[in-house]
Amino acid sequence: MFNLQEELSKLPGSPGVYLMHNAKDEIIYVGKAISLKNRVRQYFRESTVKTAKIQQMVANISYFEYIVTDSELEALILECNLIKKHRPRYNTMLKDDKAYPYIKVTNEEYPRILFSRDMKKDKNKYYGPYTSVTAVKDTIEMLTKLYHIRTCNKSLPKDIGNGRPCLNYHIHQCDGPCMGYVNVEEYRKSVSEAVKILEGKFGDVIKMLQDKMTAYAENMEFEKAAECRDLINSVKAIAQKQKITSDEFMDRDIIAYAEEGFDAVVQVFFVRDGKLLGREHFHMTTAPMETGSQILSSFIKQYYSGTPFVPKELFTSEEIEDVELLEQWLATKKGSKVKILNPKKGQKEKLVELASKNAELVLSQDKEKIKREEERTVGAVKSIFDMLSIEQKNNYRIEAYDISNTSGLQSVGSMIVYENGKPKRTDYRKFKIKTVVGPDDYASMKEVLTRRFTHGTNAEDEQFDSFNRLPDLIMMDGGRGQVNIALSVLEELRINIPVCGMVKDDHHNTRGLYYENVEMPIDTHGEMFHLITRIQDEAHRFAIEYHRSLRGKKQIHSVLDDIEGIGPTRRKALMKRFKGIEEVKSATLEELMEIPQMSRQAAENVVAFFSKSTSV
Repeated sequence: MFNLQEELSKLPGSPGVYLMHNAKDEIIYVGKAISLKNRVRQYFRESTVKTAKIQQMVANISYFEYIVTDSELEALILECNLIKKHRPRYNTMLKDDKAYPYIKVTNEEYPRILFSRDMKKDKNKYYGPYTSVTAVKDTIEMLTKLYHIRTCNKSLPKDIGNGRPCLNYHIHQCDGPCMGYVNVEEYRKSVSEAVKILEGKFGDVIKMLQDKMTAYAENMEFEKAAECRDLINSVKAIAQKQKITSDEFMDRDIIAYAEEGFDAVVQVFFVRDGKLLGREHFHMTTAPMETGSQILSSFIKQYYSGTPFVPKELFTSEEIEDVELLEQWLATKKGSKVKILNPKKGQKEKLVELASKNAELVLSQDKEKIKREEERTVGAVKSIFDMLSIEQKNNYRIEAYDISNTSGLQSVGSMIVYENGKPKRTDYRKFKIKTVVGPDDYASMKEVLTRRFTHGTNAEDEQFDSFNRLPDLIMMDGGRGQVNIALSVLEELRINIPVCGMVKDDHHNTRGLYYENVEMPIDTHGEMFHLITRIQDEAHRFAIEYHRSLRGKKQIHSVLDDIEGIGPTRRKALMKRFKGIEEVKSATLEELMEIPQMSRQAAENVVAFFSKSTSV
């Protein structure tokens, strides 16, 4: 469970992005902060004055998460990416894709340095995005002045010599490539020097500008000195390392880890189309003397064996053993080449460092929380398997079933799936009972299990592809009767899967497990009991929810509607005279004839209908 006060106390004072979730696990707000601790706490502090919109949002917050960055600028850019991806309900900013400017260096024989509102998949080189339009424009102006970069729109070298040089040539801010006054090699050298500033190699330029500023100040030329000061500030703002967005439009995962004792946290940053769009952390239990390389290698094997998407590149915080073999395996899954790299310098190394920092933060602050979560999920499942003396598995899959019906209304069945103690809702399934007349739970359950495991053993039936993985344990909502139904179906289909029943007491509370003809009591204060209760409640909830949805759509009808001659009036009269379908089913012809609305033919049809269903 999410403990708000405990999580607030763990917030770091670092810059970063926070994501607010509602009870449905939807992201309802994304924000940035120069100090996550100060900003996020404000939402939950009673003394803070809040707008009506913020009050409404806070009332819907179920839990929050956050990503630490190295600077507020990076947090702002990451915030923009996440808002564009998730479009949270309470965000009203950053909806325009042109929110941040870029600097574009054109791919021409005589390149230009231009302002751009977006980054395209072309042969030009982009730097950014940046948060200050003014800084971008000032920097472009500075670079063109310092390195005499052309600003004209002429197509060079085709237009060389056409017309006259522009004003910038006459005021010595351009060397006149349009007139052939500078050769392409010298011009490109100047562009390369300008690009160094955009890549963060700006020390020499700042020193030059500082020397000029000092000289102007000494000569009482304060306006020129102020201009140099502003240029210095622009260069510093524009030269910040940008790790959040890349101009390579690459899909890649950034993988780093942190460990303490036998516990490790692996952090994965998901970069899609050049933008960091999310992250996830994974808790691992390490083996004695295991190296970081082995931890990452084990994670890659386990994680990518179960995920449908494999990116083009993996960046890891350490070099991986058997890297060529892993690359071949990933390439087979992806269908194209995959590279595993360990960046040593530059922007890519900084991104790996950021992932490492977040992994360390999760491990240090959430270690106890992760352990508690593991105890209530995987730990509780292991306790069930130990209690039943069932062979331990690597990935514990439990399926539970329930039947829901209203007297006289069509029954429905539900199948829920728990893996490693957590619900796997994508594998849940619903069943409309097709062969059973009336509220017969045993017969309905037999139909559900037969349909499920018939499809589960038919590998050619692509429609039921998710059924092809059989559970490690089946848990029935009930005791001996429900367990025997399941065992009979499995025996008929020649499938060997352990089956246990979740037995309830007179107060409808779980009291034990029924397994191999023995009822085993369970500690009602332990995590195993709580997990069994959650599974039992979830199976019941899912079945009832399906039943209600069908009833709400008027898709469930009375069994009596299937009998010829029984319309709404006679159906109502029958249900008023008898307490339920079972009494109608056992009624004699004479008893049915006592109802004023019933004709002899209608009464005979009712008797014949239920006689036929009973014989079947």
